[in-house]
Amino acid sequence: MKNTTFVLMAIGLVSAFFFSSTFILNRTIAVEGGHWFWSASLRYSYMLLFLGLMIIVSNGFLYFKSLVSEFLKHYIFWVLSGSIGFGCFYALLCFAAATSPGWVVAATWQLTIVASLFVLTAFGKKIPKRTWLFALIILAGVSLVNLSQFEHSNTGQLLFNVLCIILAAFCYPLGNQLVWEAKNNRSGLPKISTTITNNAFAKVFLLSLGSFPLWIILFFCFDVSVPSEGQLINVAIVAILSGVFATPIFLYARNKANTPRKLAAVDASQSGEVIFALGGEVLFLGATYPNMLGFSGLFLIIIGLSAMIYFDNK
Repeated sequence: MKNTTFVLMAIGLVSAFFFSSTFILNRTIAVEGGHWFWSASLRYSYMLLFLGLMIIVSNGFLYFKSLVSEFLKHYIFWVLSGSIGFGCFYALLCFAAATSPGWVVAATWQLTIVASLFVLTAFGKKIPKRTWLFALIILAGVSLVNLSQFEHSNTGQLLFNVLCIILAAFCYPLGNQLVWEAKNNRSGLPKISTTITNNAFAKVFLLSLGSFPLWIILFFCFDVSVPSEGQLINVAIVAILSGVFATPIFLYARNKANTPRKLAAVDASQSGEVIFALGGEVLFLGATYPNMLGFSGLFLIIIGLSAMIYFDNK
């Protein structure tokens, strides 16, 4: 398969479709009274189980054993990247979903597009000015979506949720970029076997395993009740759709990106989550449609994404 920007962004949009289930189901869990900690931590417990079985079936037990050995050999790196890229990112998103509509969380999450540009720049990548421009158009759309919610939400809570999502927006690309840099033998990072870095399921497994120290710490920091049967089922569905399907697909596209511009474009494709989440929430949860300000924001997000696809293929 060619690794043109269009193809990579198309793959990214497929992952965005599966990722959107996270916002819909997490909102469902929150409405039913489920605690955000279990929504976050159980997802990665399920992912370890599902991915572990998949890896053993497809690659054999010796390969699975090599993954465990890789984790133990470079456990500091995997705990750091997993806690940032998977743990902090998802804990903050689940916390925000407890008091905000899923499609609004999905829209605000698109701040990761701008955040990823800062992360790439911090790692010495050169981003074209027009890519920044398109990302800022998407950012403007995200801002309008949130402004549309001021009449429906507690202002203080809304602003705090936005702050949480901003932090999550930086955590996700930072954790993933650490793995990308290690794959490309960046000085100061461990040298990881290409049989691992080229396998998206293996990377997700190791990052999930690396996030567990954070979940243990959070368990003792918060007073959480026992998760309900409904929450256990919903989180399992999230783990399959978002963790087993969406994340490896997204990381596959990122792995195929051979320029900083393509990396940024793959990250930008995740703005498709907003449309998918809005449609799902209206269809399954009976959510109201956005007002004109909200629709204007969604329109800008689509324009920014489309412009990035078009001009990066010129």
